[in-house]
Amino acid sequence: MAVMATKRDYYEVLGVAKGADGDEIKKAYRKEALANHPDRNPGDGEAEQRFKDAAEAFEILGDEQKRARYDRYGHAGVQGLGGGAGFTDINDIFDSFGDMLGGIFGGSRTGQPGAGRRPSRGRSLRTGITVTLLEAARGCTRELEVRRHENCETCGGSGAKAGSIAQPCDYCDGRGQVVQSQGFFRIQTTCPACSGDGVVVRDKCEECGGSGRESKTAQLEVKVPPGVDNDMQLCLRGEGEPGALGGPRGDLYVDIHVKEHSLFQRDGNTLTCLVPITYTQAALGAEIEVPILTGRHDLKVPAGTQTGTEFRLRGLGMPDPHGRGTGDLLVEVQVDVPKKLTERQEELLRELAELEEAHVSPHRKSFFETLKDYFTGEDEET
Repeated sequence: MAVMATKRDYYEVLGVAKGADGDEIKKAYRKEALANHPDRNPGDGEAEQRFKDAAEAFEILGDEQKRARYDRYGHAGVQGLGGGAGFTDINDIFDSFGDMLGGIFGGSRTGQPGAGRRPSRGRSLRTGITVTLLEAARGCTRELEVRRHENCETCGGSGAKAGSIAQPCDYCDGRGQVVQSQGFFRIQTTCPACSGDGVVVRDKCEECGGSGRESKTAQLEVKVPPGVDNDMQLCLRGEGEPGALGGPRGDLYVDIHVKEHSLFQRDGNTLTCLVPITYTQAALGAEIEVPILTGRHDLKVPAGTQTGTEFRLRGLGMPDPHGRGTGDLLVEVQVDVPKKLTERQEELLRELAELEEAHVSPHRKSFFETLKDYFTGEDEET
């Protein structure tokens, strides 16, 4: 009972006399709720508590039976009927009284009589970043600049001028909906005066023009995990546009684009690299250096290797973005045929061709050789 004794009198919370009728209690509750609404007092814990206390008081005094028990027995008489425990979540208040109060909180359900707008999630935003293949392999951190809306610092997002608050809409009596009769039909539509909010701002904030928001550039940090690929998205929760009527922010989606690399071609977690080798290396075998993401790697090429042969280096590809290991690197060797030969190289290759009994093009004299033979008479006319 000691806890009950510390509770404020419900009539005192709403500022009405004990003989007040239902309309007076409802009007007083609206006034108190608007003055202490979390949207109008962001970050003010005391105002939020007064908002909850007002809802608790109205839950009892707005019900004739509960009010009668309260008048007779005090707080102890309504314990367990809703008023004893109070509201712990503001959303509970929206669910309980949103429809009844005509959308003052934006908490009533659209499509029902007296429906105003509920707090809704903000719109999600989208942007993109470009990373190199090495950054995609290792992971990196990037700074983003995102243009988005923030609650107006001057009015705290209420849209109202300092010292004033939003008032119930006169056109729809705060319900957010209007009903029009057309013959036998009754059509319920969103109130054109308040756009379904149930409240209007008459004295608008000069800074934001009554919108409650202002456009700003936000500096955000995004962590790119290892293994990302083109067409992947990162999601930054709660970094989008602010929600309506105190609703949560939307998200920010970041599209990933990975630059093409000059040496590596990517297919999922597998990398491919084309490496040229000489004819002699392919024929006799060799140990060559090939590029990998972290530097260089020694690769043994066996004798008789054919052009187009692939060597698989396990675990040297791209990491899986979901943490399921690392892909492989495929090294494809291509025999590089020189476009120009020294005299000694041509001589040796022609000897090899004779040994192989291969038909090759005859030796072509250079211009200077032909000129020398001309002057020495060794050039015979045909």
